[in-house]
Amino acid sequence: MKRVLSITLLLLLTAGTLVFTAEPISAQTVVSTRTTTVVRRRHRRTFWQKHRDKLTVAGTTATGAAIGGLAAGKKGAGIGALVGAGSGALYTYKLRKRHRHYRRY
Repeated sequence: MKRVLSITLLLLLTAGTLVFTAEPISAQTVVSTRTTTVVRRRHRRTFWQKHRDKLTVAGTTATGAAIGGLAAGKKGAGIGALVGAGSGALYTYKLRKRHRHYRRY
């Protein structure tokens, strides 16, 4: 029963991350003068873009706790959560490329 519950929770966690991959919303403003018309677009960040670091660390913490819990019970869940949080923070703040250069057309 424990194993079925753990697998169900992991699947829900994985499916829940797909919600945050939605496209960004952009607002468009048209400014017009006598001779020219300029279109200015303001980019609104999505929930995933705003909270990417926190969600990455939280996801790795939950995954580590789930794996540790399956392996060794309560104590293993605690150790797995610490290892997952540490590895998620290491990836998020040290290893992941932060500055990606995109072409703007």
